[in-house]
Amino acid sequence: MNPTIRRWLLGCSSLAVATGLWLPLVHLWFEPPASYYYSAQGVPPKARELAARHLDLWTDPALKSRELERMRRSNAEWDFMGRSFLVWSLANLALREPARQADYLSVMDQIIDETIRLEQQEGIYFFLMNYAKARPFIVQPARSLFLDSEIALMLAVRRVIAEKADYRTKLTERIEAMASRMRQNPLAAAESYPDECWLFDHAVALAAFRLADFLDGTRHQPLIQTWLAAAKASLLHPATGLLISAYNLQGKAADGPEGSSIWMAAHCLQLVDEAFARDQYDRARRELGRVVGGFGYSREWPVSWQGLRDVDAGAVIPGLEISAGGSGLAFVGAASFHDLDFLKTLSTTLDFAAFPQKKQGRLKYCGSNPVGDAVLLYSTVMGPLWEKVQKGNPW
Repeated sequence: MNPTIRRWLLGCSSLAVATGLWLPLVHLWFEPPASYYYSAQGVPPKARELAARHLDLWTDPALKSRELERMRRSNAEWDFMGRSFLVWSLANLALREPARQADYLSVMDQIIDETIRLEQQEGIYFFLMNYAKARPFIVQPARSLFLDSEIALMLAVRRVIAEKADYRTKLTERIEAMASRMRQNPLAAAESYPDECWLFDHAVALAAFRLADFLDGTRHQPLIQTWLAAAKASLLHPATGLLISAYNLQGKAADGPEGSSIWMAAHCLQLVDEAFARDQYDRARRELGRVVGGFGYSREWPVSWQGLRDVDAGAVIPGLEISAGGSGLAFVGAASFHDLDFLKTLSTTLDFAAFPQKKQGRLKYCGSNPVGDAVLLYSTVMGPLWEKVQKGNPW
């Protein structure tokens, strides 16, 4: 054999062997210790750093304006959801860190008050994507379960920490508006967009009903059970058993299972049907969760379903089908069900691919945005709030 060719083949073989030995170890450079992002009690360091950055956003008007405008240029929903996840996070932080409860409540109130004011002043379309105006809502007057459910849950979690009379009235009005519309529909379905009903929003609504019952002694269990029975009978994807992400008021599927919906849905369903929630998480973990070389992520759709790519779901990387939105919410699912192995691989991918930036005790991910970071914050502190409700109002 020609000596030059022999040397080339030897070099290629050596490179292949070295790559085979090196690649399985790459994730170890980016794998953070579990104590950094997860703690059964207290506040883990990552949560404190993310929270500090978000508190800056709500105390620095210029920074807040810049970040919110940047998100709104892509998707007005992200502005709204960033507020929701931050309020839900601060409620859990207040339970984990009672000494700072007053500080957290102050920011929660600022966010809630501003969000409700903007909704009333600008109308429901301010926080919805533009296509909401393309046709009228079927049920009039127009309301969006997307807005009602998340605002209701914001009001409820704030009241779990400390009562506020004005918020009790606002929560009651919001809860009854949702319940009234859902009771009118055989599937207990309500619109988020014109003739569009979304799993994510119904799951959040169920959680809000459960918290309202805990706080005020109301009884929404029959309505919740109606939704659960209808979902199990009509809203499961045949190939996977996962709940579909979107359907119309008649229950006709508009989309299949999505990572950007199911992880959060399973988290909320823990409050109303733990066995079903666990089943949905396990199915999502099997159908959507992936680990490659120590790096974890979520697909947006199972192999048996191909959905439409849209801004709502976020970027989806072809080939591996890595979903940005699904992977972010997979943190919520994994933390909810104490799946620490999956949580570790997700955290490894995040620190490898999302470009964390730490400065003066503050953390943000340059590959993310405030709503993405708020979801991550929520995944690091969730737990105390759900536990308080489940112990105080067992079913």
